[in-house]
Amino acid sequence: MTTTTLHPGKDGAGVVRRTVLPGGLRVVTETMPTVRSVAVGMWVGIGSRDEAPEHMGATHFLEHLLFKGTPTRDAMEISASIEGIGGEINAFTAKEYTCYYARVLDEDLPVAVDVLADVVTSSLVTAEDVESERGVILEEIAMHDDDPSDVVHEQFAAALYGDSPIGRPILGTVDSINALGRERISEYYHRYYRPRCTVVSVAGNIRHEEVVELVARAYERAGALTGPAEFAPPRTSGPGAASGSGLAVLDRPTEQANLVLGTTGLSRTDDRRFALGVLNAALGGGMSSRLFQEIREKRGLAYSAYSYTSAYADTGQFGIYVGCLPSKIDDVLKICRDEVSRVVTEGITADEIMRGKGQMRGGLVLGLEDTGSRMSRIGKNELVYDELMSVDEVLARIESVTPEEISEVARDVLNRPLTLAVIGPYGDKDFSDAIA
Repeated sequence: MTTTTLHPGKDGAGVVRRTVLPGGLRVVTETMPTVRSVAVGMWVGIGSRDEAPEHMGATHFLEHLLFKGTPTRDAMEISASIEGIGGEINAFTAKEYTCYYARVLDEDLPVAVDVLADVVTSSLVTAEDVESERGVILEEIAMHDDDPSDVVHEQFAAALYGDSPIGRPILGTVDSINALGRERISEYYHRYYRPRCTVVSVAGNIRHEEVVELVARAYERAGALTGPAEFAPPRTSGPGAASGSGLAVLDRPTEQANLVLGTTGLSRTDDRRFALGVLNAALGGGMSSRLFQEIREKRGLAYSAYSYTSAYADTGQFGIYVGCLPSKIDDVLKICRDEVSRVVTEGITADEIMRGKGQMRGGLVLGLEDTGSRMSRIGKNELVYDELMSVDEVLARIESVTPEEISEVARDVLNRPLTLAVIGPYGDKDFSDAIA
């Protein structure tokens, strides 16, 4: 067992420490002595991107099943253990990881650790639970499919990455969920849910030594702490990263058209990600952004218009989303293309750079004002990065972005082949010119 201080903090607050237990299980904590709560997260380095075709949807299916019961708790006891002390418990599945988390009063930390460890290490995954939860997930897919503003992002990823794991929906499809049986899901669970691929992150009014003791005790009880204290390194690649220009048009009789126009972005470790972040904020990151001003404020063509970036181990996405009247889509697409071209050829102004940096700095700091966000930051960072940058280091890196760096990343990313996803009442309408 080895313990390392990742960040010394200031005046006893913000100290981040890591301990590696047998089996490679990592425990990272951040002290927040002025609060009365703690957030606990158990991050598993497995996501929908890791699924073979026969396992499509299994990662998210497991997220549901792990709350159904263990040898010591049934589903009611799992939720009641946390909610009965005024806490909250939940989970989410992403493309490259899954997280199970709880937030409780600081005095109830032992309960949160014990329940989450029990859920992650000792789920029964019974055939009965698989069948009952199958219906719940199919309802979730149906609910998702009824919201075109969600579906269009899914269609964009599929058009961008093709029929590959990273381009497929996290929830799976109706056919893939119906095809998953208990044996296949259980095999997936036992293959990937291992200590060396797991990070336990805790933030709040805690002592690191106490957290390590609680986690070790819970995992030892499950027989999960065996082998050398060697953890899996951050992933640097994965299946399904190839991409190119694509077009997806889903004809639906909706009152509003939804579109995403974009291309591949940068990986999460690309040094240019800070410059792309400033560029994104200036182009479509808020009400003062170019896209919002041009599309909504000046022309009244849409209610919602924004750009965004997302990053994975070896690739990323840059996208522009707009929801507009179906009759306005040609005008909206032209504005999007024109503004992207203008950024590439002319760059952005000094005022836009200043506002973009301000948005990034404010978003970072204001987003770290509670134990849950702090827990997420250190847990995700430990799982996917080689080192932990302090908040001050990140702020300094944002501030150091130069106009030349922004112009360079604009010429690279925004000149790549475009992909377009559209949902609306368009029949056989040809959108190929929008990505030509």
